[in-house]
Amino acid sequence: MIRRALLLAFGLWLAATAAWARPVELELILAVDVSASVRAEEFDLQMHGYADAFRTPQVLEAIKALGKDGIAVTMMQWANPDQREVVVDWTRIYGEASAEGFAKSVDNTPRLFDMGQTAMGHALEFCLGLFKSGGFEGRRQVIDVSGDGYSNRGILPNGYRDEAIKRGITINGLAITTKEKFLPGYYQRNVIGGPGSFVVAINSYDEFASAIVAKLLREIRGAHVSEAPAMPSENEMAAISRFRATMVD
Repeated sequence: MIRRALLLAFGLWLAATAAWARPVELELILAVDVSASVRAEEFDLQMHGYADAFRTPQVLEAIKALGKDGIAVTMMQWANPDQREVVVDWTRIYGEASAEGFAKSVDNTPRLFDMGQTAMGHALEFCLGLFKSGGFEGRRQVIDVSGDGYSNRGILPNGYRDEAIKRGITINGLAITTKEKFLPGYYQRNVIGGPGSFVVAINSYDEFASAIVAKLLREIRGAHVSEAPAMPSENEMAAISRFRATMVD
């Protein structure tokens, strides 16, 4: 009897949570590898790349095109199995001001871990739980994983990749091949999955900023993701380069 009452109460709590969740077009988790293989300057390039991406006109236009609901984004860092932490809370982005607020939070994000291994399976497990914690109800849910190595600690990512697919969640990857040239294939076989999933591969962290813009454009555009190019068009790339130059100045 007590067990039945507890289950009923839990069910009512879940229903109430869902009823109060704010609808958005996309719930996006940015999962950042901060294991020991990522040097300090490489971490900085990632953070600046993510922050600047949410300031680019192309990304802002893509978000606005979704309508008034916008998107909800959070960022987490991961390394060892027990090193998984949200560093920027769920934030609704629907225009310049909200995007700038998120970008500033990313700019101010410290590195929480720096001596861990690459426990990608545990990172995906953590990410799957985050979709219930933000107070949003996304029409699409995406986990955006970036990293420069294979999973080498704890549970493998395959199982949680399969669980994400069952839930209709998409996992995309950004494979940085500075240390592991076959990493994109590993991501294809073991990490990504779900509707419209894809991997973007880059040869160095210097390419990260442009690659993350391309990746975000594909994820935000959603319905057209399967038709989108792996990178922005030449005109978009030129505009992004000009924008980045103004940020440096």
